[in-house]
Amino acid sequence: MSRAPQQTRDPLGWSAAITLAFWLLCLPFLTAVTKPYFDEVHYLPAARELLALGEFTNREHPLVGKELIAAGIWLFGDNPWGWRLIPTLFGALALFANMRAMWFGTTSRFATIAYGVLLASGFHLFVHARIAMLDIFYLAFLSVAAWQFAAAMRQPEQGRWRLAIMGVALGLAMGSKWNAVVVAMLPGLVFLVARFTAGRRRLLLSRRGAPVPGITLVEAALWLGAVPVLVYAATFAPGFWFKINPITEGLVFHHRFMLDLQEQVLSPHPYQSTWPEWVINWRAIWYLYEPVDGIQRGIILIGNPLTMLLGLPALLWCLWAALLRRNHAALGAVLVYVSSLGFWIFAAKAVQFYYHYTLPSMALLAALALACDALWQKGRRKLALAPVIGSVLVFAWFYPILSAAPLEGPNSFAVWTWLASWR
Repeated sequence: MSRAPQQTRDPLGWSAAITLAFWLLCLPFLTAVTKPYFDEVHYLPAARELLALGEFTNREHPLVGKELIAAGIWLFGDNPWGWRLIPTLFGALALFANMRAMWFGTTSRFATIAYGVLLASGFHLFVHARIAMLDIFYLAFLSVAAWQFAAAMRQPEQGRWRLAIMGVALGLAMGSKWNAVVVAMLPGLVFLVARFTAGRRRLLLSRRGAPVPGITLVEAALWLGAVPVLVYAATFAPGFWFKINPITEGLVFHHRFMLDLQEQVLSPHPYQSTWPEWVINWRAIWYLYEPVDGIQRGIILIGNPLTMLLGLPALLWCLWAALLRRNHAALGAVLVYVSSLGFWIFAAKAVQFYYHYTLPSMALLAALALACDALWQKGRRKLALAPVIGSVLVFAWFYPILSAAPLEGPNSFAVWTWLASWR
């Protein structure tokens, strides 16, 4: 009598443990910088005005991220805890959601755990989970959307409510920062292409076929098109109630105004960079490097020097696996990387910064996890583990300069700035 094939166990416990460890690592020195630093100087005043419904400032960006920063101030006070605790929670949510997306996309324990470790130690997510900027919020909501989409494809009997949650998450992601817009369009396009290429006679009303059987194209347009737009529009509600500079001529006019602000020509900035420099991890940004209350501290944004480079050949492997082996998870990593990076290649924004590479870097690490998983499945386990263990070791070495830990003195940066362009 033959046995049923053994089912791979869901690494939910591992995912929760990695998430908790990441969040706990975010807490040391979180409040050591007692004044706003880097772009907190823009978003904290805007959040305070939002709480008071005073003057509508920082009008070039949507409101969700500032609403969440304001919620932190309201809950925990106008102090470093109030500014930065909510971002740490959303950083943890982004990490957990990405691991769940990897699990449902691959049903591989190794790929899921490896991706969690790579993402937690990849620098980008850690740095942005500890600062009151908008980036961590759009990343978290996009990650939740990816989780729900992967789960809906894996468990189509749950497709309807998962797509509904996904639609809300996409709306909130776009309402946090416009960086999310291009990637937010991908699920709907994937749904449309999958149904169109299936050759169904009832293209709009057929419930058969990928990516989520049981859901018609019309219903998918509701969850992945109409719901995100409606949720996005609703997030602007407080903008109509400000005492100074409220929205008075409707959302369409306000968005034209936002676009004009986004496309204005800014003065050259010493930290500006271009997308080829992002890809090779060439140009760093110092979010902080100065004495704080008499103690030298620093926070640098670069990618993990090991995994940012290893991820590039892994991305090429994913492209090969997607085209020749029809590996849908690999295709997803490639699509997110290309679309999120391509947005900045063609965006009409003259001055750009390395933090715009955060979302592409997360897709790059997903590609690396998938490539390592392929090695693991072939029995080459030491080789598969090497990038994962190496990533943790490099993260541990850089931790003081990522976390605002006390440094010895003004020249301490030389320990970590291996390239002159990182200084």
